[in-house]
This record gives sequence, C-alpha cells and structure tokens, in this order.
Amino acid sequence: MNDRIRLLLDQMAVLEEDLRVALHEQEASALYRIKDKRVEFEESIRQAHLRLKSGFFHWLVTYRPQNLITGPVIYSMIVPLAILDFSVSLYQAICFPIYGVAKVSRADYIVYDRQQLEYLNFIEKFHCTYCAYGNGLIAYAAEIVARTEEYFCPIKHARKILGTHGRYARFLEYGDATDYEARLEEFRVGLGAKK
Repeated sequence: MNDRIRLLLDQMAVLEEDLRVALHEQEASALYRIKDKRVEFEESIRQAHLRLKSGFFHWLVTYRPQNLITGPVIYSMIVPLAILDFSVSLYQAICFPIYGVAKVSRADYIVYDRQQLEYLNFIEKFHCTYCAYGNGLIAYAAEIVARTEEYFCPIKHARKILGTHGRYARFLEYGDATDYEARLEEFRVGLGAKK
C-alpha cells in the first residue's frame, strides 16, 4: 500500500472516531446523560416516555400477527447465537494470548441499555435485549475474525467484495508479494498494540 493511501486511511480513522464522539455528545446533551452504566433522562422526558408506553394487552391486540407467528423462529436463533458466542470467546481466550493479539472487549459490542427506555413495555424491552445481543454478538465475532484475518492473511481479494470489516482497507494488495514476510510481521506486531 502506498504512503498516500495509508495517510488517507489514517485520516479516515481519525475522522470516524471524531464523528462518533461528536454524535454521542450531541445525543447525550440533547436528551439524556450517562451516569456509570445508567442512562438518566430529564424528568419531563421520562414522564413523556411513560405516557407513550403501551400496555401489554393493547400491544398484543395492535401488534402485527405475522410478527407473533414468526416469533418462535426468531427466538430459536438463540441456540446458534449462544454457540457462536461461546466458540469465539473460547477461541479468543486461548489463541489471542498465544498470538500476542489484543483481546476484543465483549462489552464494547454487546450493550444492553434499551431496557431503560420507559416508553417500551416488557415485551418490547425483551425484543430489544435479544436484538442487542444478536447484533452485538455478530459485531464482536466479526472483530475477532477480522483480527485473525489480519494476523494470518492480511491480503485483499482480487474481486471487490461487499461488507468488508474496518481493517480490510489497510490489507496488502492482491498479488503484491514485495517484502511479504516483513509486512506480515508488521501486522502481527501491530495487533498486539491495539486496544
């Protein structure tokens, strides 16, 4: 990868982090604040949320029937998700220390905070918890696999692919064998420093 592309990628990473921080500050200052792990709303907003809350029976009557019918299929996915969670966590716990790769923090990806929204009834909160787990787990697993790919084979594909992870843009160009072993070692050393 040439120096100009590397510089642009570094600038993009800095801008993405700045944007994430700015969006979080805007959201937090507008509606809520985070105290430890608890989200606190202004009292007037909390009261407005409570007024919007739909009771269980009203929710059940007005809910789309197709969502109720497919519920067992959706929630049966907890089994493969739990197996994935156990597997990637065990893999990371065993292999990353051996490779010298910094571990991925599960708490950075799987976040449960929607239960604190007063306008959701207990069923909606349960749905939100399940979705937070599923999507957070997939992102957590993707980061573990991305670090593994960066450790073993940080080479781009010849064809364009959709849905690449954030590390992919820095990978070596397909077919560029110049100093491959030395550059591979740079990737591996860099993975130990990442937090």
